[in-house]
Amino acid sequence: MEFFAPQVRDTKLPFHYVSQYYSMPVVAGKESVSPICLWGFNKPKVTEVVQAGDPVLHEPALEVRVEDIGSARIEKIINDMVATMRNAPGVGLAAPQIGEQLQIIVLEDTKELMSYAPPEEVKEQQREPFDLLVIINPKLTRKGGSDKAVFFEGCLSIDGYRALVERDLEVEVSGLGRDGNPIYIKASGWKARILQHECDHLMGDLYVDKMVPKSFRATKNLRLPLAAGCPNPGVCKASTKRV
Repeated sequence: MEFFAPQVRDTKLPFHYVSQYYSMPVVAGKESVSPICLWGFNKPKVTEVVQAGDPVLHEPALEVRVEDIGSARIEKIINDMVATMRNAPGVGLAAPQIGEQLQIIVLEDTKELMSYAPPEEVKEQQREPFDLLVIINPKLTRKGGSDKAVFFEGCLSIDGYRALVERDLEVEVSGLGRDGNPIYIKASGWKARILQHECDHLMGDLYVDKMVPKSFRATKNLRLPLAAGCPNPGVCKASTKRV
């Protein structure tokens, strides 16, 4: 899932360019290599993110065999995913996005990333920082009766575009950690949204498969008014009307 916030360009630092807006600067080698190298057998590699249209993004991913967890291959995939996510920068990534048709997701949100978004937006999205999560073979359960939320979503595999997507406010996810031990996560707000977005990738679904159609727009038009009939961003009780 792509991180995005409009901001002023500083030409002294490298940026991931998105139309007329810029994502937060990421200094190469800082906090994106050494911490995750401790887990792997090879230096992490920032890979090119697979773009929509590639079959790997539109077909269900395969479960990782328990006996393969901790292997050099799986560890390298995880390390490459984390490095690629942080370099983008993004707040989540699924293995198919780097061309690996496996059920692995990584996600992370930091105070630094959050500082580049307007405070009122952070509050409305119920966004809180959390440490790196690596989940293998995740199983997501939506909470019955949970409120919904409609917000703009982006994806590193659909570069340069955004759309409104309705998501559950609360979810539960079970799976395996990179050490092979069971993990269970109960999430709400923005973290729950990221989990739903990344688990969708493992089912072969992109956010455009669930978006409010007429809200789809280029990033440069993100702040333009919504078309008539589109729901206003925010928390809601009922399903949104698709237009």
